[in-house]
Amino acid sequence: MRLTETADVWWKNAVVYCLDVETFFDTDGDGRGDLRGVSQRIDHLAELGVTCLWLMPFYPTPDRDDGYDITDFYGVDPRLGTHGDLVELITLAQDRGMRVIADLVVNHTSDQHPWFQSARASRESPYRDWYVWRDEPPPDADKGIVFPDQEQSLWQYDEEAGQYYLHRFYKHQPDLDITNPAVREEIMRVIGFWLRLGLSGFRVDAVPFLIDPAGSLDAADLPDPHDYLRDLRAFLSRRSGQAMLLGEVNLPYKETRRFFGDEDGDELTMSFDFIGMQRLYLSLARSDPAELVKALRERPDPPEEAQWGTFVRNHDELTLDKLSDEERQEVFDAFGPEEDMQLYGRGLRRRLPPMLGNDPDRLKLVYSLLFSLPGTPVLFYGEEIGMGENLAVEGRNAVRTPMQWTAEPNGGFSTADPNDLAVPVTEGEYGPEQVNVAAQRRDPDSLLSWIKQLALRYRECPELSWGKYTILESESPSVFAHRSDYEGGRVVAVHNFADQPAHVTLAVAGNGVGVRATDLLQDGTATVREDGVLELDLDPYGSRWLRITQLGDRYVL
Repeated sequence: MRLTETADVWWKNAVVYCLDVETFFDTDGDGRGDLRGVSQRIDHLAELGVTCLWLMPFYPTPDRDDGYDITDFYGVDPRLGTHGDLVELITLAQDRGMRVIADLVVNHTSDQHPWFQSARASRESPYRDWYVWRDEPPPDADKGIVFPDQEQSLWQYDEEAGQYYLHRFYKHQPDLDITNPAVREEIMRVIGFWLRLGLSGFRVDAVPFLIDPAGSLDAADLPDPHDYLRDLRAFLSRRSGQAMLLGEVNLPYKETRRFFGDEDGDELTMSFDFIGMQRLYLSLARSDPAELVKALRERPDPPEEAQWGTFVRNHDELTLDKLSDEERQEVFDAFGPEEDMQLYGRGLRRRLPPMLGNDPDRLKLVYSLLFSLPGTPVLFYGEEIGMGENLAVEGRNAVRTPMQWTAEPNGGFSTADPNDLAVPVTEGEYGPEQVNVAAQRRDPDSLLSWIKQLALRYRECPELSWGKYTILESESPSVFAHRSDYEGGRVVAVHNFADQPAHVTLAVAGNGVGVRATDLLQDGTATVREDGVLELDLDPYGSRWLRITQLGDRYVL
């Protein structure tokens, strides 16, 4: 029996779109985006081909970490709207065939959270053991710091509490003790609450930290931390059989594969492919796909119902931490040579268009790769129009600037005074006067039109999301070609990483009798010889998707 007849695993061929409510669209003129703003722009996402909307944190927060420092896991920040506004957004999205997921950030809280305020006030507080405390920090307190430019230790002394508390991130984000059964039960209640309001799952923040019992004195006596992740998945499935967990796991492939669970996939539903992303940038820097090919050959297959999430830009720093020092420097030299473009010595705080010199052909190549590589494509808001970063904004927020809707003041994002915006709009070459949705909507040659076409063709090609992929050999070192097969259908995707034309021959069928190759991204067909070999001419940075069919096949597109 086919998998699709037994379960709705919609994430296998979704188009995921991540946005920050605060910077998407402002309806009340206060300089900050809101949930009603997302609702008013939901048709833009539907036209783009989005099938899964991922909302970055919208919970109440002191906003010292762009909303990831949370004071109420059950709330909606009043600056962004109400629970009613969120339910209305979910309803509008569902009416357009779009599911909504949200960030689940439960490895830590804000130090302003009532739980922590109670915990620090008394050792007798019922919340005291919801956090990790010690009288003295361990000898390795300076090891494993996530933000080395901001923190010097994982342990912070709290005078009111009279002890040190653990924080893997900022000191204003104390870690919850996930070994405490009461904490685990509360996290499940949080999940259950938001599922009840209509969410279809969660992007789970910093999963290795969430299940890591670091700092617990009796950690050696605890059961396998993955048992907790299995419990979360089981709870999620009981409450909603169609809900998903998309995990942030930036580890080598062998370790990341563990977070999917066993062969039945009883832990994460999806996991981001951080290794593939980093190897892609190294390949782009070298104009040679060899490193991307290496990553794909090393990447383990996920369980049948699980999927890798592919991306070229996320909401965070563009981490390159799994490359060697020399490889990382290559990418820095190519795409972020100035120190201000880099972050933590391991990543970039830039968007793709400025890194590629705003070369339209190269941009189209990268997004063609995103949608055709095996996995589920994930877009970050503004990618569809080629937005740039604002390096005047501190840290990771350089890529979290307001969405650019029109060429009007503030990019049509808000009617507020520019000085009152929560985050300033990008200026210059990538400002809204040059880059905006309105200007690209009816331009057939725009990046927006290209990504709409890619999303449509991706959804029309189950081979790309469901199929088994095979890397094809090519005589041109600059060309990456792969074939995806599913239930008798076959799609071949070919990409030229170089700034020179390329001619390639690819074995795409056992024999070429009655075989044709229909181009899916442009009009026309390509020649398949009688020996089953496809001959193609590729433009500099050219990309082609071709459906391989034989006379009598059921595919006619």
